Amino acid sequence: MGHYLIVGATGGIGSATARLLAAGGHRLHLVARDAARLQALAGELGAGCSVADAAVPQELAGLAAAAGPVLDGLLYAVGTLALKPLARLAPEDCLQDFRLNALGAALAVQAALPALKQSPGVASVVLFSSVAVRQGFASHASIGMAKGAVEGLVTSLGAELAPKVRVNAIAPSLTRTPLARGLLASEPLAAAIAALHPLQRLGEPGDVAELAAFLLGPQAGWITGQVIGVDGGRSTLRTKG
Repeated sequence: MGHYLIVGATGGIGSATARLLAAGGHRLHLVARDAARLQALAGELGAGCSVADAAVPQELAGLAAAAGPVLDGLLYAVGTLALKPLARLAPEDCLQDFRLNALGAALAVQAALPALKQSPGVASVVLFSSVAVRQGFASHASIGMAKGAVEGLVTSLGAELAPKVRVNAIAPSLTRTPLARGLLASEPLAAAIAALHPLQRLGEPGDVAELAAFLLGPQAGWITGQVIGVDGGRSTLRTKG
């Protein structure tokens, strides 16, 4: 059984992945900034936990010591979804998206790397991109830039850390998580967005968590440097003229 560190563990995808891994008998160390929700989830799953804010580099730097000297995988499930047209973007909007999505991911890997290298097998890192990197959408300039940086990080670290650590990312389309609650508050709008997907629905956290758990484990032992879409076909398929 593996020992996995999940940063952003109380989010929709982070918590779904944590539950899958715990059900498989794996040991977990969970990280999030909401102490009450984090402690409730850790208690439910019998996991260790640390309160930390991914936007604060000093807090990320201490994660590995709290998780223990040996890790088999890291899931960085932190993201943002603040959509604005370019004319309304402030520099701080872009910096915040970059800090949480890209810089935070890099710093989390940096902090966990000594423990990942102590894994008796090949350790795994799983990050998150977005369908918006490959399929352009209006008002997504800031998040598209930040998630594009994550994809660059995946290929760079995939090369640098091989053969001891595998690095991959998942690129979901819109998924029903707490992060997306504001965007999906209008059911007519949610239905309209769902209809844009060839599979005619929005994603659920479990759709993404299944792939995250797979990529973290030894079953995915020959997969690295990849960005894999879980997007209902939206990034590649057109079913209507």
